Amino acid sequence: MTSESSRTTLSKDQSISILKRMILVRHFEQLAEGAYYQGKIGGFFHSSIGQEAIATTAVEAFGKNQWYIATYRVHSIALSLEDNPNSYMAELYGKSSGNTLGRGGSMHFVLDNLLGGFGIVAGHLPIAAGAAFSSKYLNQGKVAICFLGDGASAMGAFYESLNLGTLWELPVIYIIENNSWGMGTSYEKAMSVHPLGEKIAKMFGLKGFELDGMSVRACYEGFSKALEYIKKQTKPIVIEVKTERFRGHSVSDPGLYRSKDELKKAMKQDPIIHFKEQLLKKKWISNEQFEQFNEAAKKRVLEAIEYAEKAPWPDPLYLEEGVFAKETQI
Repeated sequence: MTSESSRTTLSKDQSISILKRMILVRHFEQLAEGAYYQGKIGGFFHSSIGQEAIATTAVEAFGKNQWYIATYRVHSIALSLEDNPNSYMAELYGKSSGNTLGRGGSMHFVLDNLLGGFGIVAGHLPIAAGAAFSSKYLNQGKVAICFLGDGASAMGAFYESLNLGTLWELPVIYIIENNSWGMGTSYEKAMSVHPLGEKIAKMFGLKGFELDGMSVRACYEGFSKALEYIKKQTKPIVIEVKTERFRGHSVSDPGLYRSKDELKKAMKQDPIIHFKEQLLKKKWISNEQFEQFNEAAKKRVLEAIEYAEKAPWPDPLYLEEGVFAKETQI
């Protein structure tokens, strides 16, 4: 992946790379879900199954040398930024060789350029503004890429962040992953403005637009154009990406608020299958190659599970290391 986007159309190599990444993310989350149901993974677990096109194309378009700030659906972003399923799976298992030493679990992956997955709805939006401020103040040339759900777009922290970002002309791109459901509530019943991206951006005089989150090409081209725009005019951008999740809000959510027919309709838009068909039509891959990609990704994730199961548990002796708190006596 390049440090910055130099083109708004995908090459053959880029297309194959994104397809492989989406397949890896899909297997990672599907097999991790299985481990969760077996009681091997604790805490919360939110998958992005159905939404893989967004994070994979965002990292391809924006490049890795930006600030990334994510929600609790952080697996796909982390895997796109750093190809290390062993570390991420060990983190899900709570092992000491995990991404955050087994302390963060599914929602809190952290990398040098990923400031974290955050469990508090909209709690990370001011952090994205802060990252953009630091980049501008230190002349780093980085853009803060902040992912949020449609539910977070109703929170006050979003509007406070947009207000400051506009006043201070901060390089931050807010990507609303609108999967139609804020937990179990339809966004149409929770939000008074539609479309979200365009209408919210307009309130602050900002650029805002909508993308088809089930289309790899639409996402990549839209993100690439957003990067070009923010380089010319350093102000926040609001992008609404319409997508579908094929699971409930989390593993504990059976998703009874939508019918089986609605779910089937959503799954017919599977971004992996649609992109595969596009590449087959171009003769950039064959069915045999797709199966090879699929088997290779599944093997890697199974190896990551084996690694996680054998990895050591954290030593309680080091439990307080890295905890910044001071005991005071009254």
